[in-house]
Amino acid sequence: MRIVAIFMAALVLAGCGMTAKAPAPAAPDAGSGSAALPGQEAHALRPYPETDEFLQCVPFARTVSGVEIYGDAWTWWTQAEGRYRRGREPRIGAVLALRQTGRLRLGHVAVVVARIDERRLLVSHANWGGDSRTRGKIHTRQPVMDVSPANDWSQLRFMNTQGTFGSVYPAHGFIYPEQAVAALGR
Repeated sequence: MRIVAIFMAALVLAGCGMTAKAPAPAAPDAGSGSAALPGQEAHALRPYPETDEFLQCVPFARTVSGVEIYGDAWTWWTQAEGRYRRGREPRIGAVLALRQTGRLRLGHVAVVVARIDERRLLVSHANWGGDSRTRGKIHTRQPVMDVSPANDWSQLRFMNTQGTFGSVYPAHGFIYPEQAVAALGR
């Protein structure tokens, strides 16, 4: 029984970490087909293969978005610098990078699948939640609300399984799938 408890604690603490390249499992609906707001670029989302395996956010976001970054989620923002465009504007296909916190020791990444309005969007991601019903699973089209005072997507709340918005999480911003000009040698 103690070994099971230790194993479960290790899974919870593992969060979104994934340092090795893993084969891509997948969900048939990563949220593709969502309409963009006027002037917003849309990005074709890639499918994630069906699997019964415990999933992490990193390989899910990498597969669905096409952003080829590896390592723990909290490192993605820095790793993207000079390789991918980054910003504060949500776009379909962009990777939302959350900051490392006491609750998110390894950070978290999710993929934007729709923008509802100026303060709300939908993301698809894996390994979000606090119990065995939600951890290690894909969550498609989960509502996210910007609660930052400056409306800059730096403080976010995710809708939980009870249908309410939970805790506030700090975000770095969005990593866009297109490569940065500097990385292309222009």
